[in-house]
Amino acid sequence: MTRRSMDILVATPPEWVQTILDDFDTFLADHANCERKACALAMSLVVKYPERAEIIPTLIAVAREELEHFEQVYTVMRGRGVALIKDEPDAYVNALVAHMRHGRQLRLLDRLLVSSVIESRGAERFRLVADALEDAALKAFYTTLWKAETKHGHQFVDMALRCHDPDEVYARLTALLQAEAEVVATLPWRASLH
Repeated sequence: MTRRSMDILVATPPEWVQTILDDFDTFLADHANCERKACALAMSLVVKYPERAEIIPTLIAVAREELEHFEQVYTVMRGRGVALIKDEPDAYVNALVAHMRHGRQLRLLDRLLVSSVIESRGAERFRLVADALEDAALKAFYTTLWKAETKHGHQFVDMALRCHDPDEVYARLTALLQAEAEVVATLPWRASLH
């Protein structure tokens, strides 16, 4: 697959990862919720846009992979005696959703592109986590995850390009990346992916 997404505009400071390492079990529980929600999002797009045959196979593949990631994180959690937690609103995701437009096709484009941005930020942060971990198995796991999240970021843009004009896609992606840079700069660090 060719590279389709664009880089996030503001890098997470390397010091962020210490917040994760200081409360890794809480991070794992949040991470599990993120994987579950990513799976649900992909399947919700299948349900809401059943006429979009050009993207449904990719959405199913993404959902399947996200569910597999959820299972893998849950296995790690069980090995550490960490329970699943009730989902709480994600200020980062909610701030990005607030930038999405209304109207069936505009909303589809924005949902795909916001998903790309979220996956790209997740990839960047999983890489920081992988680099910081000392446990070899966890390091390998998070290395695999950052590569998968990078792929998903590209897949969501690729799906947008199958449904919309490239100039429109990249103009909107640029605007959403700028919005994401503002959002991420305002949020406090906590033991979570976002």
